[in-house]
Amino acid sequence: MQDKMTYLDETLTFEERAKDLVSRMTLEEKVFQTLYTAPAIERLGVKAYNWWNEALHGVARAGVATVFPQAIGLAATFDEDLLEEIADAISTEGRAKFNMQQKYNDTDIYKGLTFWSPNVNIFRDPRWGRGHETYGEDPYLSSRLGVRFVNGIQGHDDKYMKSAACAKHFAVHSGPEDIRHSFNAEVSIQDLYETYLPAFRACVQEAGVEAVMGAYNRTNGEPCCGSKTLLQDILREEWGFAGHVTSDCWAIKDFHEGHMVTSTPVESVALAMNHGCDLNCGNMYGNLLYAIRDGLVTEDTINQAVVRLVTTRMKLGLFDDQAQVPFSSIGYDQVDSIEHKKLNLKSSRKSIVLLKNENNLLPLDKSKIKTIGVIGPNADNRKALVGNYEGTASEYITILEGIREYLGDDTRVFFSEGCHLFKNRVQGLGQENDRLAEARAVCDMSDVVVACFGLDPGLEGEEGDQGNEFASGDKPNLKLPGLQEELIKELYLSGKPVILVLLSGSALSIPWAEEHIPAIVQGWYPGAQGGKVIAEALFGEFSPEGKLPVTFYRTSEELPDFTDYNMKGRTYRYMTQDALYPFGYGLSYTEFEMSKVSIDSDIVEPGVAVTASIDLRNVGNYAGAETIQVYVKVKVDGAPNHQLKGLKKVNLMPGEQKTIKITLNDEAFGLYDNNGKLVLHEAEFEVFIGSSQPDARSINLTGRKPYSKIMRSNKTVIL
Repeated sequence: MQDKMTYLDETLTFEERAKDLVSRMTLEEKVFQTLYTAPAIERLGVKAYNWWNEALHGVARAGVATVFPQAIGLAATFDEDLLEEIADAISTEGRAKFNMQQKYNDTDIYKGLTFWSPNVNIFRDPRWGRGHETYGEDPYLSSRLGVRFVNGIQGHDDKYMKSAACAKHFAVHSGPEDIRHSFNAEVSIQDLYETYLPAFRACVQEAGVEAVMGAYNRTNGEPCCGSKTLLQDILREEWGFAGHVTSDCWAIKDFHEGHMVTSTPVESVALAMNHGCDLNCGNMYGNLLYAIRDGLVTEDTINQAVVRLVTTRMKLGLFDDQAQVPFSSIGYDQVDSIEHKKLNLKSSRKSIVLLKNENNLLPLDKSKIKTIGVIGPNADNRKALVGNYEGTASEYITILEGIREYLGDDTRVFFSEGCHLFKNRVQGLGQENDRLAEARAVCDMSDVVVACFGLDPGLEGEEGDQGNEFASGDKPNLKLPGLQEELIKELYLSGKPVILVLLSGSALSIPWAEEHIPAIVQGWYPGAQGGKVIAEALFGEFSPEGKLPVTFYRTSEELPDFTDYNMKGRTYRYMTQDALYPFGYGLSYTEFEMSKVSIDSDIVEPGVAVTASIDLRNVGNYAGAETIQVYVKVKVDGAPNHQLKGLKKVNLMPGEQKTIKITLNDEAFGLYDNNGKLVLHEAEFEVFIGSSQPDARSINLTGRKPYSKIMRSNKTVIL
């Protein structure tokens, strides 16, 4: 007989308790705890638990929740504090829903506290359908936002996690979707460490993320969910990760069905388990019983995996007196609360990017407009508000509804769908372009036209998502689909002022609109209340402050092949041509002036940080926010163009000035070599400080040249 149930002793560490509990399980019980549908073990008081839950931009797929802007829109805020505030609200709603579901014994899928978010993959190619789930193309921005999102989800309690976050998809994963189950992403060690790994490393080492999810593809020949290099050598040994690893869903069967690195399900589960994949999203891990029987996996390896999984559940307080768990008292009234709705509006306001504003057409003056035309397939499209991996909002406000609500009865609002989002007619029996006459009529009747175009998650998303027009979810090119561009040209020919509002989760190629349309707004998928916010932006209720977290290219023809994972020619860090709209770019209704810019050293030394100081003043007429961006260019052969290494969002009233300090540690000046080592070169470094990149296109668009300073390191060292 074993002693009393030590795993219930709340004075012990979670790992001690987990080891005790696992020691009491039979082999079969342990094996079935490695499935995402972990069954109850009634004799030990272990409840059933479903590990699969989603919280990309709100608690997803389990009924009503606050639906925040899609992740790519949150990235456009460039606001670390906001990301944590949003994630904290999501975690609060997750706990509130969990507490309610437990009360009614609902342990179904999407009902747990283990959220498989954030997605910190690098959006290296704008054709990738899932790019809108990420924080964009830059490793530094993705790292900073990912860390703060994890902090917000997991909380800061001394003992318990509020919820558990999961950094996904590890690693080197960004399409193509349609071949992900058999695709081998080939990448240099330098690109791996310089581009694809930093956000994961930051989530692990800085944020203490509880879980990491493997990707579907292979990386350099190894399936990611069974990769010794990724899961053992890098994640566990190099980074010291102590949490659990989960597979992507049904990824382990790809080992023998798609990647052909194993021959049988038993060999596949052995490969995954032996290399550190603790949890199986899918049903393959039942085969671990055969793998143990055949000597392919030891019971000790199973024990280690289950201890990690039980430890996570214990950190969440699921085995403890609920009166002692601070989050167990969060009530269902916290779901979709007034405070969270306000935060949703705030996040949407901060995400909108003003791309063009010729002759200050925006903001519109409500008192001077008697009629307004709202035209386009995204004007009244709820899907284009929310993106994918979404919850159910209690209220949706489309752009059309937002403009109507804002203007009230004083201004006549005319509406036409204009064209289908991607087909060549709206009505199946109609002729091609069957809404053109109506769109022309609306233009004739209107003082100003708001043109609402772009994409929705039916055109970009995950392979297998219901309703994807392009079966894989990837985009075939960067053009506006269907008749959209043709219709925009018709609106322009009306002679009326046209404001183009784009709703999309990724970069679109709009060179004609950039040349001809006077005002362009990138709204992303702005959240369930997004239409209200876009109306407020158009009429000057606030000043746009978002910055692009991705490059808007002129055409997809200039991009490398979609399957090429070499970073050469990709993203602002390695491209050689001018962007249509660059990473880090975004206009405002107000004006900011930098002065007294300085850096407190000329020398870069190992272990020594340098601090930049900037006085920033709002010299315009609107309250607004500016993002100070710091870029570093290492002046050695083969180095990236320049890389974002510091940022700070600053809110200022008209006439207000603040002094901003941004610290760069020695790693900001390092570059990874082909052995995965971070090297501080004996070289010159140029540091740029401004409100955008230091590239020629950004300078041309903004009319501002960033401050720059040359620094130097006197010896080459490995950091």
